[in-house]
Amino acid sequence: MRKPNDMLKSLRKRISALSVYGFFFFAFVYAPILLIVVFSFNANPVNMMIWDGFTFEWYKTIFGYQTALTESALYIDSTEKLHDAVKNSLLIAFTTTLISTVFGTAIALAVARFRFRLRGFYRGLMFVPMIMPDIILGIALLVFFVSVGINLSVVTIIIGHCTFLTSYVFVVVSARIADMDEALEEASSDLGADGWTTFRRVTLPMILPGVIGGALLAFIISMDDLVITYFIAGVDSTTLPVHIFGMLRRGIKPEINAIATVMLLFSIVIATVGLYLRSRKP
Repeated sequence: MRKPNDMLKSLRKRISALSVYGFFFFAFVYAPILLIVVFSFNANPVNMMIWDGFTFEWYKTIFGYQTALTESALYIDSTEKLHDAVKNSLLIAFTTTLISTVFGTAIALAVARFRFRLRGFYRGLMFVPMIMPDIILGIALLVFFVSVGINLSVVTIIIGHCTFLTSYVFVVVSARIADMDEALEEASSDLGADGWTTFRRVTLPMILPGVIGGALLAFIISMDDLVITYFIAGVDSTTLPVHIFGMLRRGIKPEINAIATVMLLFSIVIATVGLYLRSRKP
């Protein structure tokens, strides 16, 4: 039989090994992100890997302010095109989030509360857009739009995003509905409330954290989507990820790091709001 001291030493070694593994794991994941943030302040306009001083010039550039440093760099992309891409991304993300949240929540409630044939089939069908490779879904949507004669534009991007983001909302809301007590809805009906009143006063407040979480998830994914959007975007409907990809094809430029840092900060803010709303007690 092993002595307690030997068991304690063995436990400490395992904890130490796990701590070292955890450190290197998080360093591997977050070190590249940290490098992007650091080099977004690099004053070198030619080689981003050579530190040439601290500057905010690239952030001023992406917000439309021209400086002596950016004017000397002939490869700076048009700020107007960047702003147009941001506007398209926000328009698409807000519209897609609204549509996918409504449809995803409605489907989740229908599958959870109603008994009908092939209910399991429909439930499984909602997972298909999530597990399907993005490139296959993008090509399929492109072929569909071209076949029916729909011109590629912001509308086609919104339709394409809704096809798979509805599934994400469905999964998040379904998980929330699974934890909900159906007796509350039955009690509301027994007390004389109709279906709409029961939904508005009982069901929606109970599933609201899941609805908000699904909406925020859909918004972030829509803002960051590149592969599917690349296939179904028109000439005048370039989004921010597609615009950044086009910039990367001509080399890694310093303002790309600034754009990536702003997008990272924006995603952190959205995630923080979602976690705060989710942690609030009903």
